[in-house]
Amino acid sequence: MELDHNTCYSALLSRDTRFDGLFFVGVSSTGIYCRPVCRVKTPKQVNTQFFISAAAAEKAGYRPCLRCRPELAPGLSPLDSGNTLAISAKEMIDKGLLQELSTEELAAKLGITDRYLRRIFNETFGVSPQEYNHSRRLLLARQLLMDCSLRISDIALAAGFNSQRRFNSAFKDAYRQAPSTFKRNPVNGQGDTFYLEVGYRAPFAWQQFRDFLQPRIIPGVEWVYEDGYRRTLRLVDCKGTIHSGWIDIRHLPKKHRFGITLPLSLLPQLSWIKNRVTHFLDLSNNPVETNTFFSDAQNWIDGLSRIDRPSRTDGLGWINGLRVPGSFSGFEIGVRAILGQQISVAAAIKKLGQFSEEFGSSTETPFPELHTAFPTAIDMEHVTVDSIASLGVIRQRAQAILLLAAHSRQDPMFLEPGINIDNQIQQLLEVKGIGEWTAQYIAMRGLGWTDAFPAADVGVLKALAIFRDQQIKATEAKEIARQWRPWRSYITMHFWNLLASESSKSY
Repeated sequence: MELDHNTCYSALLSRDTRFDGLFFVGVSSTGIYCRPVCRVKTPKQVNTQFFISAAAAEKAGYRPCLRCRPELAPGLSPLDSGNTLAISAKEMIDKGLLQELSTEELAAKLGITDRYLRRIFNETFGVSPQEYNHSRRLLLARQLLMDCSLRISDIALAAGFNSQRRFNSAFKDAYRQAPSTFKRNPVNGQGDTFYLEVGYRAPFAWQQFRDFLQPRIIPGVEWVYEDGYRRTLRLVDCKGTIHSGWIDIRHLPKKHRFGITLPLSLLPQLSWIKNRVTHFLDLSNNPVETNTFFSDAQNWIDGLSRIDRPSRTDGLGWINGLRVPGSFSGFEIGVRAILGQQISVAAAIKKLGQFSEEFGSSTETPFPELHTAFPTAIDMEHVTVDSIASLGVIRQRAQAILLLAAHSRQDPMFLEPGINIDNQIQQLLEVKGIGEWTAQYIAMRGLGWTDAFPAADVGVLKALAIFRDQQIKATEAKEIARQWRPWRSYITMHFWNLLASESSKSY
């Protein structure tokens, strides 16, 4: 992807946080590359060179800035790029899959050849998949060196290097300094925990995000507090090894970041966890795109003011910083959707709590409210329909959960975001007991699809009915929603937020 030099330089002069992560600037007079929000003295335009990715800047010989720290920049959403396949490949690499797979195997999972993958990846990010992965690992290591009190050998392992010697060599080649020169003595994380931060493009509507999660937390598994979210985690890597622990995510609005605290037991899964935090918090969302798009629908949106909250004071206040909460487990979201079919949020949460208590595993955490990890698809291998039905779950839904788990065990990428959304939805619909509403809900929260639209959802139909002053059918809702493509997930989230204070079966 080519960048217009004059446009990028104008964005650099503005220091607008909305452009953070969309490009990086290399300064030839210093050999350093920065984020467009960096507060150092603005370089002369003749000395600047712009890159679509941090990896491309490093390939050109630039070193990351110590002040703005490019490794903290938010990522790209699929709609930021003309090639969604390249974005999907990047998502898979960010999870650390190139540590387990070859480029050919990665391409095969996307249904393309490795030659085509290399071509589209280079066109989109300016580097090959392997070059991107190498830069990603070094930036992650650099972040850990500056933010954590971990040993360098542990950092090398967490970043995906097989040995500290290879890590030291790669680090010196890229940054012309030894890793030890970046080592800090941070106060964050101590003893058996470590800490890092991830950034986002402001604004982030944290209160809306938190208020959506609050009534939906699974007892013993999740917890929401004033400025953060925490939960248990149970991860299964490519080799079948289970990693258990917890995560604490705290909003840092003044820094436009989230602080993440994890136990050392989860260090080997750091790449995967960091990627899932991005997905869960919808950090790749670009407020510029969503605000611009929905401003065209302003007259229609104003018609919903009858059911809006009193706090609304401006036209697009509802969309400014709105995020779609994702998930840490596609299977968990699938179970959540199946158990939530045609019942209220409160009733579904009660069933989810019973389900996790019965089939989940005990997990030790420093938080009294967290003690159980939600079961994985592997944990459900020997569970029967009768055992799930004994919790008061309709047998058809119990069967759907087991079929979903079986499909996930057979294809671990089945419920992972960033693969092939059309194929994934079709596969979901082929599972007996999963209909259009359930598949769209899973696509929205589990697969991170910006254009999901559960047209038959009670809350969606209620919001549309209030505006039209008449009852709306699901087929009519689909037709109305065409005007909001490709951002239908966000209008759906808005409807749910509007109706949150009313008794609704929206889930």
